[in-house]
Amino acid sequence: MEISTDRVVSIHYTLRDDAQVELDSSRDTDPLLYLHGHSQIVPGLERALAGKKTGDKILASIQPEDGYGDYDSQLTSSVARKQFPKGVSLNVGEMFEFSNAQGEPVVVRIAAIDADTVTVDANHPLAGKVLHFDVEIVDVRSATKEELAHGHAHPGDGYSH
Repeated sequence: MEISTDRVVSIHYTLRDDAQVELDSSRDTDPLLYLHGHSQIVPGLERALAGKKTGDKILASIQPEDGYGDYDSQLTSSVARKQFPKGVSLNVGEMFEFSNAQGEPVVVRIAAIDADTVTVDANHPLAGKVLHFDVEIVDVRSATKEELAHGHAHPGDGYSH
């Protein structure tokens, strides 16, 4: 069965950056399960997997615009250190969640810290990076009516909300 919209796809993948440093992998865990055509993986990888079948292996290099987007320097800002809760340990690279002016949650990464300010970055950590995927298609099947209604794949051993 070919990968196409509304198919449940199970893949093993390894993600590397341009320097071939491994960033993420499913190889030592369960395969990644997703509903194809429902924007659950980066668009470039979804397009690269379309038409493939169980057992196929692909190498795909995904440009930033088809991955996590281009890096946007306007998504960084300096925040007064006193705006962070007292007693909270702040470290470069840590993720922190706060509410924006509209009350919506925003996740930022701490990019720098000095005596009075903390520089936060709301870009995805992989924004602006070319993503190199090594993928093996483990399984492809038709989605169930329940999966289509829920908008996501369910593991083979059942799922309840």
